[in-house]
Amino acid sequence: MILILQKPTSQEQIAVICDRLERMKLTGHVIENASGTVVSIKEDVSCLPSHLFSQLPGVDKVVRLQHQANLAINSPAQCIELPNEVKIGNGQPPVVIGGPCSVEGQAHILHTAHMVKEAGAQILRGGAYKPRTSPYEFQGLGLEGLKYLKEASSTTGLPIVSEVMAAEHVEAAEEYIDVIQIGARNMYNYELLKELGKSSRPVLLKRALSATISEWLNAAEYIMSAGNKQVILCERGIRTFETQTRNTLDLSAVPILKKMCSLPVIVDPSHGTGRRDLIRTMSRAAIACGADGLLIEVHECPEQAFSDGEQSITPDTLADIVADAKQLYELFAPKTSDQLAKVQK
Repeated sequence: MILILQKPTSQEQIAVICDRLERMKLTGHVIENASGTVVSIKEDVSCLPSHLFSQLPGVDKVVRLQHQANLAINSPAQCIELPNEVKIGNGQPPVVIGGPCSVEGQAHILHTAHMVKEAGAQILRGGAYKPRTSPYEFQGLGLEGLKYLKEASSTTGLPIVSEVMAAEHVEAAEEYIDVIQIGARNMYNYELLKELGKSSRPVLLKRALSATISEWLNAAEYIMSAGNKQVILCERGIRTFETQTRNTLDLSAVPILKKMCSLPVIVDPSHGTGRRDLIRTMSRAAIACGADGLLIEVHECPEQAFSDGEQSITPDTLADIVADAKQLYELFAPKTSDQLAKVQK
């Protein structure tokens, strides 16, 4: 960390700053030149809040040289392993997660699960708890929906991803689903994040509507610092001034995160665009830029869906996307010299 001091700064103020740092068992190295004075701190201060330093007398600006999300950034690469040998991240072929926005009933989710599997997707998604903008919209079947998902999983062998909205939902969710999703609206729900840090289930953490990448990583840090290192990041679009799409899908976040950390990163083009006609194109783009998987809303009859029908695709389109993902992975995945020669032929 570097403390940039105000101009002018007296020797008395510098002495006070160094004394305060010493009380915190830190060492301040004073650097003075014609452009001003800075104090360099070489110890690890990632766990200390910035205001402890910004409020020191004479400090104008605090510059962190090390990101606070240490676990999210520095954890060794790992792939998330799910039932039936499904793996996410760390160089594995991209996974495709498909299913309806919300679980509409027992027969419906079972039928959809079979179609999702036939299309080639490896994981079933479905919302049992649905956060809706309006309180009058369908908000899911709750625990009953989780039971229907479990039945569909047992029948098809597909692992399950579903969202929870409150800390008290976590224990029940662990009994029925394989990956617990945190929706965009709950990325800042720190009590829920800490509760999931105690869970043995992998967590799929969606980016909040207006979150920066640093804020997103810090949300992951809440989960990981509480003990659960199995975090999957999901880019699902951010809110901008553009009105042609529901959100603006920030695919640049994928390669940025790949450089910053080793956590698996998947993309949700359904919420990212809100438009059925863009899902396949943006899915291709997501895989091409390095995403470890896709999270896609699928419905046999999107016009009749209880929620988000306008951004739901049919199982036939899902099958096309699965095929696209396989081809793009084979094209862009790191290759040995022999494999590269084969591709060039």
